[in-house]
Amino acid sequence: MIKRLLFSRVSSAIRLAAVVMGFCTVAAVNAAPSGAANAAAERTAREGAACKKLGAFYWEIGDVHGPLVSGSIGSDYSTDTPMKIASASKWVWGAYVLEKIGPGQELSAAQRAQLEMRSGQTSFPLLACPRAKTVAACLNARSNAKINPDDVGYFYYGGGHDQQLAVDLGLGNLDAEHLTQEVLSYLGSDIGLSYFRPLPAGGMQGTPAAYAAFLRKILSGKLRMHDALGSDPVCTLPARCAEAHNSPVKEAWHYSLNHWLEDDPATGDGSYSSPGLEGFYPWISADKTRYGILARERLGRTVALDSVACGRNIRKAFVSGVPVLP
Repeated sequence: MIKRLLFSRVSSAIRLAAVVMGFCTVAAVNAAPSGAANAAAERTAREGAACKKLGAFYWEIGDVHGPLVSGSIGSDYSTDTPMKIASASKWVWGAYVLEKIGPGQELSAAQRAQLEMRSGQTSFPLLACPRAKTVAACLNARSNAKINPDDVGYFYYGGGHDQQLAVDLGLGNLDAEHLTQEVLSYLGSDIGLSYFRPLPAGGMQGTPAAYAAFLRKILSGKLRMHDALGSDPVCTLPARCAEAHNSPVKEAWHYSLNHWLEDDPATGDGSYSSPGLEGFYPWISADKTRYGILARERLGRTVALDSVACGRNIRKAFVSGVPVLP
């Protein structure tokens, strides 16, 4: 049984790698000239049906050197607008963990399970600990630290996996300020993000410019996350695989080390991302040459996935040079 499971997982990873390589090749061959790309992205952001649905937002597409094209819809948001980024925090935490364990060092089985949301730490509610002052205090509030045996080994989206990992890494006594100092000591203070609550999976705030600096560090290879993007992906959609128990995404994406792989056969293009609950949507292209951000801060049941729908249409328009309007 173990051999069959291992073989199945390795085979899935190989197939996914081949698909992503295919996406990369298509993107490289079909990339639009810069003028057409910029114009198509700008028109999609202004006039596309998925984007008009959002109201006000800021968007940006760039490469390792900086922004290539950007814009604000409405006057509420710009590259320098501070906002809460919710689950976009997860990607930053995953990058920190890889730097923390050190160059050339591999994640332990437990750490990988936590970053792939397979640890069974699934009793951590969305509003887990609004008054907790430290990482450990949050984990130990109510039944937040409970492990559900039936979920061990299965994908179950939530913040408890990262909260437990933070305690396991010896960060339990840190408050939000000192958690910020710890994480940025490995990722670089030039990123400019910070924790307003001691929640690795969702407690960060910052500007689009600050998050863009983080994404450019990944693109440049200065962070180990560059080579870890999409590694060892796990199936997330319960309707598609027995290995998944809970996912907020209703498409057949996969999950890697605290980030998503947008590889649904019908809608995916192989990009990597980490959408936040309140609408902050950062991404890196499948070929790791471009990054993008759609930034806004709102509450609502579909806010995150609405941002994804608009953001990926802007991405598609930029690559093809053709506006995505319907």
